[in-house]
Formats: sequence, C-alpha cells, structure tokens
Amino acid sequence: MLRRRTLLAGLTGLAAAVTAPAHARPHGTLHVRPGDSLQAAVDAVDGPGRTIVVHPGTYREAVVVPPDKAELTTRGACRDPRAAVLVLDRANGTPKPDGSGTYGTAGSATFTSAAPGLTVRDLTLANDWLRADHPGITGTQAVAAYVTGDRTHFENVRLLAHQDTLFADTTAPAAFDRQYFHRCYIEGDVDFVFGRGRTVFDACHFHTLRRDVDFTPKGMVFAPATARADPYGFLALRGRITSGAEDGAYKIARPWVPSYETTAWPSLVVRDTWIGPGIDAVAPYTDMREAYPWQTMRFREHANTGPGAVVTVPENRPQLTVEEAATHTPRAYLGDWRPYGRP
Repeated sequence: MLRRRTLLAGLTGLAAAVTAPAHARPHGTLHVRPGDSLQAAVDAVDGPGRTIVVHPGTYREAVVVPPDKAELTTRGACRDPRAAVLVLDRANGTPKPDGSGTYGTAGSATFTSAAPGLTVRDLTLANDWLRADHPGITGTQAVAAYVTGDRTHFENVRLLAHQDTLFADTTAPAAFDRQYFHRCYIEGDVDFVFGRGRTVFDACHFHTLRRDVDFTPKGMVFAPATARADPYGFLALRGRITSGAEDGAYKIARPWVPSYETTAWPSLVVRDTWIGPGIDAVAPYTDMREAYPWQTMRFREHANTGPGAVVTVPENRPQLTVEEAATHTPRAYLGDWRPYGRP
C-alpha cells in the first residue's frame, strides 16, 4: 500500500507549495511551476480558449475548474504524463477542516471540472489516500478526477487512486454530457470508473490493483449509472484490462443505480479490448444491489480477446451482434463532436 506514495514522490522529486501565483499574463498562456498553485492559474483564466502549462513537479492541492472557464486546456509541459503530478489525499469520509461534516465522494476529488470544452493532456491526476492509514473512516471512496460538462477530452492522462478513481458524470440527469478519454491509464480497485457520463474510452489501459483482502471479487473496473433517457453510457474500445491481483479476482462491472436517481439504467459496452486473466471470465459481472440485477442492465461485449474474455457461460457474457456493434462507435456516442482521429 505504500507503493503509491513512493511512486508519486519518485516521479519528479519535487513538492510544490500552493500559495504562489502562476507565471504569465491572464489573457495568454499561463505557466505553472513548482512553488506555484494550479488553482491560482485556473482562477486567473479570464476568457475561453486559454491554456495552462504545468511544468514538471508534484503539486499537492485540490483543483476546481468552474463552468465559466470554458474551452480551457490544461496540459503538461512535456509529453510524459509522469512528469507533472497533481495529487491530494482525502476521501469521502475525511472530515472537513471547518467541522461542517465530511467531503463526500464528489468532494474528495483531487481534480474537479464542470467546464464545457475542457481538455486535459499529458498529466497525472492522483488521490493517494489509503484505507490502511485511516482504519476509522468507512467512507473510503477517494476520487482522482470528477468531471462533468460537455466535450471533456482527456489525452494521455494517468488517473491513479483506489476506490472511485474516475467519476465520469454529467451536470444533470437530462444533460447527456460527452467525454472522450484517449490513450489514458486508469488504475484502482473498487468501481474505479463510474458515473452517468456518455463517455468513450479509446485505446485506454485499465489496471486493477492488488488488494489485501480475503474475499472475491476484490473489486470492479466499471460502475456506470447511465440515465434511462440516454441511449449511450460507457464505451470502452481498442484498449486493455490488466491486473496486479491474482487471476479471476476482479469483475468487469456492476451497475450503479444511485439512491438519488433510482430510474438510472446503466449502460456499458466493452469491445475490441484485450482482457487479462485478472478478470473472472466465467462471471465477469455482478450486482451492486439485489434490486437492480446486472442482467437487466445494458451490458454488452463485442470482439474482445485475451484470457479474461473467453466465453464459457454465454448467458453471463451478453454479446453485440455485428449489426449492433456498428451503432456503438465513438461517432455514435459523440455525435457532431469529433475529438478522435478515426471513427
């Protein structure tokens, strides 16, 4: 469990204070360097289409991008996403300093954005809160990134946490906000890609962590909570799922029907993806609650390969037909917004 903090510290050997302003004029490109605050740079953005360049270093702070920072690009100064790391350690159950309660799942996020047209690239976003360090806290969800807002694009980003790493959501149940993740690395253990977003994961690498518990499943990769009115939820294609745990310890997904939105109808399609032995090939899906069995949800696969994709019990692995697969593409999910280079 100490691996996470050792890794983050070793990426750059730098720790940034969060009190200094960013360097540059607010109306141009802003540069954030060790000793600066990324949040201060976000606050200084004075119009749409601005760029924030984050130089190599470790920045320990929470960052919130509000809706009025439209078309913002936040990117690392170099293409290696390990060079610039934004990290914090707080969880759902972490008490707030002002005594007003705990942060909650969404409030635990290291990086939060509700801005339309956001682009994030070449960065690491992490939440290094560890269960073992806080045995008295039961709300163990600790989010690395919580994103809403239409046309959110993550490119070559590493997302690191344990439970609930990426909260891919929408601004409201009736807002079918579109998100596109390309060549991203996402790791965690329990429901670590979850939410209501209409989200495409293209050529992404999902990695399940080793977890020191004596039960299985150790966790699940996806927990979609798609609004019933949205014809599309999560689409993962041309990627891979690997594991640091023993064979068969993880599930691909379970449906999340939130208590505050019981009409949700979770949707997930995993296609053209290599699935490693860490996934239970016999029974790759499970329930979160008995009242909402996964078999009644929109869970489908198509043309997957690897030991975790072997179909031994067909009723446990619903498959798309070729005709159906043609309707589950980035173009179908994202419509007139085309951040990808191929359909």
